[in-house]
Amino acid sequence: MEGSWRLEESNLTAVTEFILLGFRVSRDLRTALFWLLLVVCCGTICGNLLIIALVSTSKNLHTPMYFFISQLSISDILLTIDIVPKMLYILWNNGGAISFTSCIFQLYVFCSSETFECLLLTVMSYDRYMAICNPLRYTSIMTNVFCIILSIISWIYGFSIVLIYTTTLAKLHFCGANIIDHLFCDLIPLLELTCSDTFIVHSEIYVIGAVTIIIPTTIIVISYSNIVLAVIRIPSNTGRQKAFSTCSSHLIVVSIFYWTIFGVYVVPSKDLTLTVSKILSLLYTVFTPLANPIIYSLRNKDIWKALQEVVDKHVIC
Repeated sequence: MEGSWRLEESNLTAVTEFILLGFRVSRDLRTALFWLLLVVCCGTICGNLLIIALVSTSKNLHTPMYFFISQLSISDILLTIDIVPKMLYILWNNGGAISFTSCIFQLYVFCSSETFECLLLTVMSYDRYMAICNPLRYTSIMTNVFCIILSIISWIYGFSIVLIYTTTLAKLHFCGANIIDHLFCDLIPLLELTCSDTFIVHSEIYVIGAVTIIIPTTIIVISYSNIVLAVIRIPSNTGRQKAFSTCSSHLIVVSIFYWTIFGVYVVPSKDLTLTVSKILSLLYTVFTPLANPIIYSLRNKDIWKALQEVVDKHVIC
């Protein structure tokens, strides 16, 4: 009896680090992917920093829409710094170790930034709804103070609500296998390694996920339904095109964000191979933060105008 108890106690040795496998492919393919992700990472940080600088310095961009775009850029930079450097290390070395504390912290920052982005996209859809459906009341409602309050609430909610289930997850026992066949410390792979009962953390995730995804998605759908109805009622084609162009970039970003998130976390994992799951993870952790500044800059004349003013003022002079 005593011997079996000691054996059980030895099997419950706490895991101090995890091994991230990354992509199990040839070295040439991993090297090519490494350089691709490095270029994407640099482009993401530079592009989002450029948008933040332009919105901060250009008076023409001191509007609610561009303020929220700059907040989205901050979130994208935070997500990139949290995920990509370790991912590059794993690709270059064909796998790598990450400490338990660093793994939980990476998961926390990743989930918090994604939660914040979900709320921010909802706020931006409400901003577009007010601009198109209630233009006469827009300036009186979407004031600078109100926009800052909405942004602060989104940041606080994102980083506080995620703390609930990451703290519960950190208190679980991890024993035996410590190999994560993934690119970073994600929620599902970690839960598969624990030897504790995961009922509580699963319950927290479902409740928080339902509140964080269903309610914002409903608000976005209602906002754009009203926007479409309002645009249809505009008599001139020029007016309809102008109204739709103000929200088309945001709609593209929303579509990319939600399709990738739903593809990984809502579709049953048994329907996705590990390779497909990793590729989808790359989309919303690496390529989406790069796509956001490209979509908002290439399709936006105000951004180009502000950039031209900066070039004329600081470079040409």
